Amino acid sequence: MEIKPLRADGEMEAVIYTYQNMVYGLAFARTGSAYDADDVFQETFLAYFRSGKSFREEEHRKAWLLRTTLHMCKRVTASTWRRKIVPLEEGEALAAPFREEPENEVWKALQALEEDYRLPIYLFYFEELSTQEIAQVLGIRPGTVRTRLSRGREQLRNTLKGAYFDE
Repeated sequence: MEIKPLRADGEMEAVIYTYQNMVYGLAFARTGSAYDADDVFQETFLAYFRSGKSFREEEHRKAWLLRTTLHMCKRVTASTWRRKIVPLEEGEALAAPFREEPENEVWKALQALEEDYRLPIYLFYFEELSTQEIAQVLGIRPGTVRTRLSRGREQLRNTLKGAYFDE
């Protein structure tokens, strides 16, 4: 009896290569911590590997990975162990993967937003998802997504006033 591998040779590597930035970026935007984002990244692709799922369209795979990433983020941030830890360095939760200072300022402002505003903005601008796709991933209505995008943009504008806006 031949044992069939869960994933074909090279398929897992191709999926990770294609979606690594999306999964890690969403995890980092949601958790605010590079260490937690690393954990979520690993858990998301491990869940994908174990699931053995096949998808008819690439968009379905992408949606599954986005939902699974958010689920894994929720598991990490809701754990009782996480509530008992303290970051080693002040401001570690706001560490950003950008090299230039202006990009860091925008990322810090984004991280300071409430999650209800931060996630739609991240998915819209960084992952280039439509409001309909964001609604499906977050399990909310498209109108709610548009409202949160608008309010989040306004909060970002107020936070970054003077640095990027002539007001």
